[in-house]
Amino acid sequence: MTVRLGLLGAGRIGKVHGGAIAATPGATLVAVADAFPDAARALADRHGAEVRDVDAIMASPDIDAVLITTPTDVHATMIEQAARAGKAIFCEKPVDLDAGRVRGCLKVVAETGAKLMVGFNRRFDPNFMAVKAEIEAGAIGDVEMVSITSRDPAPPPVDYIARSGGLFRDMTIHDFDMARWLLGEEPATVYAAASNLVDPAIGKAGDVDSASVILTTRSGRIAQISNSRRATYGYDQRIEVHGSKGLASAENVRLTTLEVANEAGYRRAPLLDFFMTRYTAAYANEIAAFLKALAGDAPISPTGDDGLKALLIADAAVESVRTGAVVRLA
Repeated sequence: MTVRLGLLGAGRIGKVHGGAIAATPGATLVAVADAFPDAARALADRHGAEVRDVDAIMASPDIDAVLITTPTDVHATMIEQAARAGKAIFCEKPVDLDAGRVRGCLKVVAETGAKLMVGFNRRFDPNFMAVKAEIEAGAIGDVEMVSITSRDPAPPPVDYIARSGGLFRDMTIHDFDMARWLLGEEPATVYAAASNLVDPAIGKAGDVDSASVILTTRSGRIAQISNSRRATYGYDQRIEVHGSKGLASAENVRLTTLEVANEAGYRRAPLLDFFMTRYTAAYANEIAAFLKALAGDAPISPTGDDGLKALLIADAAVESVRTGAVVRLA
C-alpha cells in the first residue's frame, strides 16, 4: 500500500518532513503548498512533487493524507478542513495555542471520524524508544522518577519568540509529552520556576528562556524537566528513568563515538548541533508510524488528545510561574 501525501508548509520543518517522506517506503509526496511559491517549488522539485494550493490539495482525489507543517495559528483550521475533506492528518505540535480552540478542533475530528496524529517526534527517537521498551519489559520495575534535560544551542529569533506561545508551549511541550509517555500516569500537579538568563530581548518579548518544572502524579511519581535556550556545547537532549528495580537512561548523541585519551585528559566528539540532525531518525520513524496506523496495523499515536494534554500542562506551567504556586490539573 502506498500512501499519497500532500505537504502543507515548505519551511524548515516542512523540509525535514519532505526528506522523511522520501526516505520512507510506502510514502509518496504528491504535492506541496506554501504561502511562498518559491519555497513550495524548491521542495516539490527536490522530491518530484507538484505545487498546488491548500484548497486544491484538500480537494485532490489523488491525495490520501496531509502533513501540516505551517505556522501554528492555522493548524486547527487546516485540521478541520482536512477532516471534512476525508483526509488523514498529521499535524506538527501544537494543534493550537488555546486549549478551547484545540477542543473545538478535536470535536470536528471526532465528528468526521478523521485520523489525526500530532507530531511529538521525540517518542520516535531510537534511543528514547529503547528506554520506553525497557520500562514496558519491566527491566527497571515501577517507574518512580523521570528526569528530562532539553537545552537548545541558541535561542530562536526574537520575532519567533513573540509568536511562539512562549517557552512552555513551544519548547517544553515536547518534554511534557515525553514525561507523560515515560511516567505511564497523568501528572496531577505542576510547579515551574523560570527566568531570563540568556537574552534580555526574550524577556522584553514577554517570555522566559530558562526553566525548571516538576510534575507529580497522583501516586507520587515525579518528573523533573530542565530547559534552557542556550547550551554552548551543543543540542543537549537526555532522559533518565529511575525505577524500583533500576535505571534506564539515554545520553546525548554525538557527531561520532570517537574518544581520545592522553596526558591532557579525555576528549570526545561534539554533540549534534540542532533538532534537524539530532532527530533525523525520529522524523523518519514518525512518518513510518503514521503510515502503519493508516494501514490499520497500529493505533494512531500521539493523538489529538495527547496534544491537548501536553498543552494543558504547559498552560499550568505558565500559571505556576505567574503565581509562584503549585497548579493542580483537572
